[in-house]
Amino acid sequence: MTIITVPLPDYQVQSEPDHRRIGRRVDDAVRAHFAGRKIVARGVSAEDHPGLTVDELIGIILRTGTDRYDPDRAGDRYANIDGRHIDLFGFRRTVTPRMRLFDQLSWGFYHGSIEIHGRPTRLDIVSIYDASALRAVLHRYAGREDAKRDGFRFADPAHMARAVLGVIKLGRE
Repeated sequence: MTIITVPLPDYQVQSEPDHRRIGRRVDDAVRAHFAGRKIVARGVSAEDHPGLTVDELIGIILRTGTDRYDPDRAGDRYANIDGRHIDLFGFRRTVTPRMRLFDQLSWGFYHGSIEIHGRPTRLDIVSIYDASALRAVLHRYAGREDAKRDGFRFADPAHMARAVLGVIKLGRE
C-alpha cells in the first residue's frame, strides 16, 4: 500500500475553491501511482472523525480497509429505500492520462456538506481501492426516482484492507 502526500496549502473551504485547478494536482498523483488501474476513490474529511488526526485516520484505513471503524456511528446517505448494504461511497475510474477525479470529489464535499451540515467540508484523504475488490451497489433514496451507482461493498469482507491500493494525504501545508 502506498501513502502519497500532495501538498495543497491553497485548498480551503472558507469560499468555494477552484475545484478543477486543485484537482489537477491530485489527479496527477493518482495517474503517477495507479496508471492503467481500475479504481474506486473515496474522499474523507478528518472533520467527520473528531478525536482522530489525519495520520491516525490513515492508519485505520490501511489497517482495516475503511474509515468506517465505528459500527454504531451512522454515516451520511447510507440509508436507502431498498435497504441495500453499502460499505462505502466513491467514484469508479480507469486511471488514464485524461481521467478527472478530484474536482468532482471536492465539489461534492463542498456542496454536499453545505446541503447536509450547513457548512462546507475540506477533504483530507482520498482512499484508492482496487475496483475488482469492490461490488457496485445500485441504490435509491427516498423522494428520488433516480438510481445511484456510487455505493460499493467489499467483495471479501473478511479482508477489506487488501482492497486498498493506497491513500492520498491532502497536505494543508
